[in-house]
Amino acid sequence: MIRTAMVLAAGEGRRMRPLSLTRPKPLIELAGRTLLDHALDRLVAAGVERAVVNHRWLGEQVAAHLASRRDIEIILSPETTNLENGGGIVQALPALGPDPFLILNADVYWLNGPTPAIDRLIERWDPTEMDTLLLVQRMVTGFGCEGAGDYFLDPAGRLAWRAEARVAPHIYAGVNIAHPRLFADPPAPPFSQKLLWDRAE
Repeated sequence: MIRTAMVLAAGEGRRMRPLSLTRPKPLIELAGRTLLDHALDRLVAAGVERAVVNHRWLGEQVAAHLASRRDIEIILSPETTNLENGGGIVQALPALGPDPFLILNADVYWLNGPTPAIDRLIERWDPTEMDTLLLVQRMVTGFGCEGAGDYFLDPAGRLAWRAEARVAPHIYAGVNIAHPRLFADPPAPPFSQKLLWDRAE
């Protein structure tokens, strides 16, 4: 069971402007709840007990909003400069602890099937074989998915990044599990998790 998660909520949400000019993207509402609350609700449903939430852009709003949550322990990880998602996770590692943890973009939303996606991801996680496990979505069934895709998936479930000139059928869905060893010897921030995924691959 995975008890801890990193929730990435520090971005500027440029693609959501003008909405994100006065409120951080994770606090934009969908179906009456903020995207951030939807993310935390999914973590609680999966048995996660502690969430480390980074924030930077309009971060005081994120901190104020989270002050009322009582169903999950919240640890704030404020950022004063752009660290990108990889750098933000490295900064938060002391609060995340020594065990594998979930990583969730605060601005993703999806519809679950009979078994919630996070539960399926946790079920597939094997820390003896994996440094990270990514949730991917087929491009043809993802709403708003554009571009050339991200990954090819082999029959054993291993992902391979597409070459620059190719089109891949799967896109990273903004959720993964990582072992802290993935972040050993990280590059200087800002940097993306993708650099570490490439190294692990």
